[in-house]
Order: sequence, then structure tokens, then C-alpha cells
Amino acid sequence: MTASETHDYIVIGAGTAGCLLADRLTEDGTRNVCVIEAGPRDSHPFIHMPAGYIKTLVNPRYTWQFTSEPSEGTANRPIPATQGRTLGGSSSINGMCYNRGQRTDYDSWAQRGNPGWSYDDLLPLFRRTERRLGTGGDDAYRGRSGGLPVSDLDWPHTLCDAFVEAAVENGIPRNTDYNGPDQAGAGFYQRVIEGGRRRSAARSFLGPARRRGNLRLISEAVVKRIQFDGRRATGVVLMRADGTEHTIRAEREVILCGGALNSPRLLQISGVGPSDLLNDLGAPVVHDLPGVGANLQDHWAIRATARVKGVRTINRMTRGLPLMMEAVKYALRRPSVLSLSPSLAYAFWKSDPALDQPDIQFTFAPASFAGGIVGLLDSYDGMTCGAWQQRPESKGHVRARSLDPRETPEIQPNYLSAETDRRVIVSAVRWTRKLMDSKAMAPYLVALESPGAEVTTDDEILDYARTLGSTVFHFISTCRMGPETDPMAVVGPDLKVHGIDGLRVVDASIMPSMPSANTMAATYVIAEKAADTIIGAT
Repeated sequence: MTASETHDYIVIGAGTAGCLLADRLTEDGTRNVCVIEAGPRDSHPFIHMPAGYIKTLVNPRYTWQFTSEPSEGTANRPIPATQGRTLGGSSSINGMCYNRGQRTDYDSWAQRGNPGWSYDDLLPLFRRTERRLGTGGDDAYRGRSGGLPVSDLDWPHTLCDAFVEAAVENGIPRNTDYNGPDQAGAGFYQRVIEGGRRRSAARSFLGPARRRGNLRLISEAVVKRIQFDGRRATGVVLMRADGTEHTIRAEREVILCGGALNSPRLLQISGVGPSDLLNDLGAPVVHDLPGVGANLQDHWAIRATARVKGVRTINRMTRGLPLMMEAVKYALRRPSVLSLSPSLAYAFWKSDPALDQPDIQFTFAPASFAGGIVGLLDSYDGMTCGAWQQRPESKGHVRARSLDPRETPEIQPNYLSAETDRRVIVSAVRWTRKLMDSKAMAPYLVALESPGAEVTTDDEILDYARTLGSTVFHFISTCRMGPETDPMAVVGPDLKVHGIDGLRVVDASIMPSMPSANTMAATYVIAEKAADTIIGAT
């Protein structure tokens, strides 16, 4: 790599959005694209084994091991804020759930002054991304020929069936396709798993792009800063592990796809952000943009656990000889606990019957996790029901601490700071108890373990949520999309940074509000929309 290297487009970050964007921009062969990823290639076998997330999530070689600042909402605990740091980004380490959210999520984006971002606008793009496996779903809503395989659960378990029955027993209807016309209901999660293997953005989209001569991929290189000529982005300065620096120029655009924690940090250390912060960092003020790093949101989850009897759960299947048998099944590409996503069954429902749409997402697995920590299994057979408020109102921030792009930024989501969030999480905890202590679960339930029977009042439940709750790693909105008249908006509907030429942000940071969903599917559709916009302008 030489200092004079030049490309039409530079994509910073080979994550969920960056991989799809690279595929679309290189598809017709007329654009030269350079993709830069801070982490290594996705060669570790645990990345591609669905159950391997237990290991990769805590592996600093493949992740940014960020933590959030303590707050009252976390009982003054720092909370892991891990992000993917390899080809595929967080799609290489996440829970693999494919969940688009509700129509009103996207309609509200358009209503905030972002034309072209309504549900009807985005539905064709959701369908274009997806390759829905099997016969499930209505083709008016589902795609059959896209690059991202979406499969149904192929590993039946008595407790999963009982959970769905428990939901029906409590007034929640069955729903065979929550990505169809209506999200409300209970059933089994759809996953980006094919043939027992995780299908990350790297495997689904970057792989095809890498076979083209107009893509240049650079891994294990951190972008130190974006370069500007006045208020036009002209390229980037890279920093290798050995400390050497190189410059790459962009003839057309620099496209930032670092995610909701890294994208605002890089903008700030490059001189785009709140001027007070830039001055404190010693960064040149290229453009005073107050919204960069503001409006951070995330889902705050609680996980209730119980002991069970009469069935084998994942707790027992992942030890000793049973684990060896599961490994054999996995090697033979048969259904196995090693080919599962962390959440198997779902329910989407309301904290208040007066609501039109669900505001709580429930997850279920026939496994109990010690301390509510996913991946840390109890020694006894158990089950876990997790829940979170789908549309939180609490907001925080991300701020660079220095000009060093490798230093963890200050991450403060201010979990449970909004009164509505506290009310809904209390309702969610009560619902988890109701679902697990139901007639359908009675033949298997020994005892509810956490929260214990002593936790009964709203204040006690809220204290439990603060003390044992945790993130779902759904960080958004730190480069919020909105019109230039919005003083806290960072990008416009075309995802161009306000006040800057030649620079876009394309990742979860641009979401104006939290979708009622895991954020992966929405991030893919953001990249699809950006690709159409960029290609249409060239």
C-alpha cells in the first residue's frame, strides 16, 4: 500500500452495513471500492458455529471490548458494550435473530422529516436482502432470492413448545411470521443460519464482492482520522498494528460504517462534532455538529430463570459425553445445540392492554443462565425468559476520550433514566413470571429462581432490573438522521453528513429512533437504501 493509493469510494468498517454496501457498489464493475476493517479476517471456526458466540463475544481479537459508564439504571455497574471487530462486524458475533420490527417504526422515521424511509419505501429493500428458506411467509413481505438466508428453527424442544402454549394461555396469539404483516404474537425465531452455520454479512455479501477486481479489502488497520480539504472529505489516514501510517484518497466519497459507538468517535477525532468536545480533544474543528455522539439508545434486558424437571435442557447437553454427541451431530450437519441461536422462541406483547402495538419483546431458551448472563450456564436443568422494552426513551451519549482511535470512548446510555422505561421493564418482569408460572409450564417447573419470590413490589422489581439487567448490544442513533432544521441531526435522508461534502454515515447510528426489534435487519436495510442512493447519484 502506498501513500498515493486512490479509490472511488472508501468504506470504513466491514460490518453489517459495510459488507452489504461493498457488494452493491462493486456489483456492476464501474466503481472502485476500498473497504477498511480494524479487525482480522473472520477465520476463527467459532465465528461460523452459531453457539460459538459464547467464545467470540469475549475474545478481544475479534471484538471491541467496550464497557459503558456506571449509572443509577445499572446499579452503578459498568456494562459490557461489546462490538464486532472482524469481517462481518457484529453480524459475526451476534445472536443471529432476523427481526425487522413494526411498520410504525419506519413510518415514524419518515414522519420526522426523512422522506423515502417509510415502511412501504423500505419493504422492497428488506425483500431484496433476504433469501427466506422454506415455504414460510407471504411473498408480499418476504424475499426469496437475496444474499441473506433466513431460516426457521429446526431443533424442536418440549419447553419451547410449552412457552408458546403459555403465551397463548395468557392471551398472546400465535404468530407464524412476525416479519409479515403483524409482529404481535408468539412463535419461534427466524435466524440467519443456513446448514447449521452462521451467515454473517461477510459470508453473505463481502464474500461475493471480494471475488471482483474492483474491491480492495484492508484488514487489521485502524482509521486514525478522516482527512478533509476544507469541508470536503478527501480520504483517510490508516494506522497499522506496528504504528505505521498510510493515506488513502477517495475520489468520490468516504462512507463511514463503524457502528453506533465507533462512527461518532471517529467523526469527533476527525474534527466533526460538538465544538466544545473537539476543543477538549485537541481536534481541529472542521465542522461544529452538536448531534455527533448524542442521542445514544439501547435495549435494556432482564432475564428470569427457573429450574425444570422431566426434560433435558441445554444445561445438560453441553457437558461431557452429551456435548461430544452434539458435536458429532453438528459435524454431520444435523440439528444440534451447537447450531442454535441463543434465543429460540419469542413473544411480542403489550405492557398495557390499551396499546395498539407490542412494546415488549420476550425471548426464551431451554437453558438457565447463571446471574442472567447469556452463555454462563447453570449446573442444573433450567429455562430462561428474557424481556426488554422495545422502544426505550432513555438517551445518552458517546464521546471520544482522546485522539487515539484505539481508546475506548465514553459510553453512557443512561439506562432506565426515563420514567416510561422503568414502568415498562417492571411490567416485563411480571410478564416473564406469568409465562413461566403458567399451566402449560406446570409439568416441568420446579421453581422460579431469579427473580426470587421475595421480589414482589414495583420498587423491588425495578431494583432487580437495575442490579441484574444488561444490554442486548442494540446501540443506535448517535449520528441521527433528520433534516438540517433539526439541530441534533447529523445526516440527512441521503445519509450525507450535514455541512460536509463527500462523507456519509451508513450504519445503526443513523436510526432516528429504536425499531421494535433486534437491530441487524434494520441495519441491512439502511445499507440497501444507501446503496440505491449512491448508485442513483453516479
